[in-house]
Amino acid sequence: MTSTLPLPQNRFKQALKAGSKQIGLWNSLASAATVEVIAGAGFDWLLVDMEHSPNDLPLVHAQLQAIAAYPTCAPVVRPPWNDMVAIKRLLDVGVQTFLIPYVQNAEQAAAAIRHTRYPPHGVRGFASASRATAFGRIPGYWQRAHEQICVLVQVETAEALGEIEAIAAVDGVDGIFIGPGDLSASMGYLGQPSHPEVICAIEAAMQRIHGAGKPSGFLTGDETLARRMLDLGCQFVAVGADVVLLARAADGLRARFASPA
Repeated sequence: MTSTLPLPQNRFKQALKAGSKQIGLWNSLASAATVEVIAGAGFDWLLVDMEHSPNDLPLVHAQLQAIAAYPTCAPVVRPPWNDMVAIKRLLDVGVQTFLIPYVQNAEQAAAAIRHTRYPPHGVRGFASASRATAFGRIPGYWQRAHEQICVLVQVETAEALGEIEAIAAVDGVDGIFIGPGDLSASMGYLGQPSHPEVICAIEAAMQRIHGAGKPSGFLTGDETLARRMLDLGCQFVAVGADVVLLARAADGLRARFASPA
């Protein structure tokens, strides 16, 4: 007799629908060991990055397993690109929440949604015994998987800001994340994500996202700015990054033991 298991619930998606604030941490170290350390800190979500870190699929698989020990912490995976094959493979290892980078318009947002849906609503490939299906133990997974898939799209250029309402109107888009680094570059302020003009553009974009009925997201290591964005209604905010925490803590410790001049 085959064992049966329920379809895993996506608590992060449910929290966004309920309007709950979700405080997260960026994970760029590409290690299940470090993920296990930070997953127990009490963050609502961890971003497992594949776009700007040396992560590959087996490493992401191991990180998902590490996070699973902390059920109140939700994994959000950013694939390297809005690519059907990459997203299909992540879906098969059990990813339920995606942050899709560099979405410029409604057409690209719709493509991201199709990548996460089975036919006839999408182009996701069929696998009968993947980790996502608990190796074939979740009855009706293929008909119901979309119910728990959360797709967040990343708007990160001045051009994309002009498309917010059209992107928000795409069925299946669960939230819109503002990428401050690339946005600052597209606005002529490379390396200055906290430039006043960039922040002004982000705040205006947040208001438009909320006006379109979608939750907004943001990343910053600046605590004051993070609290400001939360006060403005930003719902899922990453307030730091593992690699930065480690680097700055190491710098600070070494500085405290520096030899006198």
